[in-house]
Amino acid sequence: MAIKLLIVMDDIRYINIKKDSSIAMLWAAAKRGYELYYAEQNDLFIRDGKAYGQLKPLQVFENYRQQRQQQWQQLGEPIDIPLSEMNVILMRKDPPFDMRFIYSTYILERAESEGVLVVNKPQSLRDCNEKLFATLFPHCMTPTLVTSDMARIRAFITEQGDAIVKPLDGMGGTGIFRLQQGSFNIGATLETLTQNGTLPIMAQRYIPEISKGDKRILLIDGEPIPFCLARVPPTGETRGNLAAGGSGEPRLLTPRDYWLAAQVAPELKKRGLIFVGLDVIGDYITEINVTSPTCLREIDAQFNYGIADRLMSVIEQKLAH
Repeated sequence: MAIKLLIVMDDIRYINIKKDSSIAMLWAAAKRGYELYYAEQNDLFIRDGKAYGQLKPLQVFENYRQQRQQQWQQLGEPIDIPLSEMNVILMRKDPPFDMRFIYSTYILERAESEGVLVVNKPQSLRDCNEKLFATLFPHCMTPTLVTSDMARIRAFITEQGDAIVKPLDGMGGTGIFRLQQGSFNIGATLETLTQNGTLPIMAQRYIPEISKGDKRILLIDGEPIPFCLARVPPTGETRGNLAAGGSGEPRLLTPRDYWLAAQVAPELKKRGLIFVGLDVIGDYITEINVTSPTCLREIDAQFNYGIADRLMSVIEQKLAH
């Protein structure tokens, strides 16, 4: 029997086919003969206590250009199917992490209770805010403060001299500011980010090594891929995010990178976080990405490591136990 895999993601018709990590996972699954299904969050529902999805059978074509096909994916007609009929569900919905996302994890958790492997574990998707989760490992981080108290943040900036402040729910570099002691716009920035002192944000000591890149390190079931993508900020910018104009440079992991990965790996495994991305600047972890980590394609383009295929191997091992 073929493994049945459901992917829950944003509208598949509009992904960036040149760099999307989810499509690489689907290609790897298709090569292994998996039976693929597709859904968006709104397609998930509970009826009489049982988790369902209005699922569309999915075919993906990796070599569609060589085969002169007009498309790289084909969706079948939607069918209401109990999620318990799936073997594995990949939850790959991009942020924002909003109430709709939380409700989706509740439905996926129901499917998990019915025997389905969900990657990543729904409870951990809810529990592990990508910025706050990193604070479980203070020995791996630069000095960090999380608070809505603007006076406390101001004192932290004065103490550190140079700091980064950012929202707890941002992605792609949005809402990230560098504030130095004596900056004229500290008050306005903090008022905006904290919504006048009502919303916690994160402040971290500025790490000068950002000029050499913000590294994305991928881990599969706690094991780091030996290569990473360093996202180097453009001139005059403090953010390395590709979405903010950074350029990607695939690199080998350093001994410090392996050490950082080893510090977080036991907690990731305990929480059922199978596919995770660490953000590392210099010697420090800044975030732990658990929702829909990316950069898989950029790393594989340089090193041809087969990251998505390795993920499928781990999934099969877990299904076998």
